[in-house]
Formats: sequence, C-alpha cells, structure tokens
Amino acid sequence: MDNTYNLNGGFKPTTKRFADLDGPDYFPTPAWATYALIDNEDFKGDIWESACGNGAMSDVLEKTGAQVRSSDLYDRGYGEAGIDFLNADTRVKNIVTNPPYNAAEGFLRSGLSLAENKFALLLRLAFLEGSNRQRTIFSVSPPSRVWVFSERITFYPANAERKGSGTTAYAWFVWDKNSLGGTELKWFKPGYKAKYS
Repeated sequence: MDNTYNLNGGFKPTTKRFADLDGPDYFPTPAWATYALIDNEDFKGDIWESACGNGAMSDVLEKTGAQVRSSDLYDRGYGEAGIDFLNADTRVKNIVTNPPYNAAEGFLRSGLSLAENKFALLLRLAFLEGSNRQRTIFSVSPPSRVWVFSERITFYPANAERKGSGTTAYAWFVWDKNSLGGTELKWFKPGYKAKYS
C-alpha cells in the first residue's frame, strides 16, 4: 500500500499524512486552530460538530459555553457514532466542523440548509479555486468571511509523532445567516499555535 494516497485513491495534500485504516480522511484538528475561530467569531446558541472524530474540536467548542452536539459517521470513541451528516435533517443554531475533504462540498450543502445562524468549515484555502465551485457554490452562497491562517496547520493521525510543519494553507470559511452579504477576507494574527499548543 502506498501511504501517500487517501483510501479513495486521491493524492493527500502532504506526504506527512498517512492513510487511516479506521475510516477515510481522519486527522484530528489541533486545538489552536479551533481557538483561532472561537476567539474571532461569536456563536450564539448550540453548536453541532458533525465530524467530531476523537472530540479534539468539540472539547474547544465547549469552552464557548454553548451546548455542543458531537457526532461522526465512524465510531472513534467520542460523540454519537453512525450519524451521516450528508443526509441529516436536524436544524441547529450553528455548525462548526473540519469535514473529510473528499466530502467537503456535500458538507457545505448540508450545513447551509441545517444551520440557522452560522456554519463554519475548516478547509484548504485552495477550496476557493475552481470554476465548478464558483458556479455551484460561491455565486449562489458565498461565505460571509474567510479567515486565513497566518501559521500553517499540520494534521497528524491520532497518536502520530508530531514534527515538522504543514505545507498546505488552510482557512475557516464562515457562512453567517445574519451577514449583510459579500465576502470578507480576514487573517488570523500569528501566535495561536504557541498560545494553545
């Protein structure tokens, strides 16, 4: 097996990511990446973390004081297992998640219909590219804000040795139902990695 490939055969964004045999595309989110979001965006009401994995993001989201629902399609020992977000019909105030990248567009469509206030996805910055996304997503439902990380996120499988730094740029894409329209491009200040790692 060539570990530089995802289970579905596509190239990984960096060769430091290894295939996860417990389910596709599982790389827990470093706490500091979630702190960057909640320090800069207010979430009023409950929050659904719909790809919770081992609870790394949910643990940080609970610090907002909001009630956090955690679910995942796979059983990783945290939250509700077997919940298929792509076919869900439960409406909630807010949704915050780091989706499997091979299902990011599906998560986006589901999130837009299910979130009443805010919907935030942690995605590669390159998600902004592509004529198909421009036609089917961004011209119809552009994000309210795109928060670009000024520090690189490195994703590791659970319990992997942590060394080096990532080579892929990431951003939080936030859809705010109370926004007046248009997309703001913003940058997180450096320092989150040192403060919350």
